[in-house]
Amino acid sequence: MHRRKFLTSASVAAAVFIAAPAFAQDGSKAVVDAYLAAWNAHDSTKAASYFADDVTYYDASVGTPVTGKDAAKTNVIDNFLNAAPDAVWKMKGDPVVQGDRVSFEWEFSGTNSGDWGDGTKATGKTFSFAGASMFTVKDGKIANQSDYYDALGFYKQLGLM
Repeated sequence: MHRRKFLTSASVAAAVFIAAPAFAQDGSKAVVDAYLAAWNAHDSTKAASYFADDVTYYDASVGTPVTGKDAAKTNVIDNFLNAAPDAVWKMKGDPVVQGDRVSFEWEFSGTNSGDWGDGTKATGKTFSFAGASMFTVKDGKIANQSDYYDALGFYKQLGLM
């Protein structure tokens, strides 16, 4: 009897241990899905709510990371959504999820009907460009986001190059 209890307890513990990474993966993906949905709802406050307070947001075309939730909201999300209020950020295919890491290819499109944060005037031109993002999610918040995309092609579509 004692041995049966031990085996049952060990089986339950093993099942929980094996399932734990799946829960982490599901949670990480759910955070990124909700973040993407907030972008597409054009709700920068909601999108930024998925960031950790000390988030690091790296845009390879800029080259300098933005650190902190408020700075990432203002310098990235608000900048894009003000310049392209009709923006659509669409995931291409299924993301790759490994523990607290989520990566996917995407397409970003819209119309540049608003001025950019750096003072560049609106061009009124539509755009669509592809890229990829990598996220690290810790404690239910995005701790790191890195974006890689064809900035030259994007600028050419806007007539800025």
